[in-house]
Amino acid sequence: MKKAVFVLIGMMLLTQPVLASDVAEVEAFLTQRLDGVMALLQDKKLDKKTRNDKIVVIITEAFDFDTMAKLSLGKKHWPGLSGKEKKRFTDLFIERLKASYLEKLDLYDDEKIVYSKPEQVKNKVQMLTELVSKDNKITMLYKLYKSKKEGWRVYDVELEGVSLITTYRSQFNEVLQTGTMKDLFAKLERPEAESN
Repeated sequence: MKKAVFVLIGMMLLTQPVLASDVAEVEAFLTQRLDGVMALLQDKKLDKKTRNDKIVVIITEAFDFDTMAKLSLGKKHWPGLSGKEKKRFTDLFIERLKASYLEKLDLYDDEKIVYSKPEQVKNKVQMLTELVSKDNKITMLYKLYKSKKEGWRVYDVELEGVSLITTYRSQFNEVLQTGTMKDLFAKLERPEAESN
């Protein structure tokens, strides 16, 4: 019994530095990439296409788009898709997400990012940031998990407390309650139609 207790204490002590290093890793990983995006937005010499291409490279390194696609459909719809449907949905979802991200960056007007210390939440890490301007402050909570192959990746973002994944899941579920995946594919291919 005593041996088991010592083993347990030993394991707890060994995991502490790992958790601390995880938090430090996430902080470096995320701040480096977000600072990189901000630097590109501030570079007035870059044309929009070059700037956007460079930003897409950065966010592709940071976000796990495949997992985000899967989570946005949820357990209710994802398992029932064929391999071909999963691939098509994932491709369309990633395209939509990147376009939406770049669209929001067009509203950038010399805001600054203020970073909070990342927090361990079970086996994941969350990092709160604030986009601060003279008249406004927007909070964004980045949620990350550690992939065995690729390291830390963002799987969801909360904007002012509203989850990106939950928002998409609600929109997609609404379409699929009365329609089919074909209808959803059509909407994802023509996102501009939704704003009319």
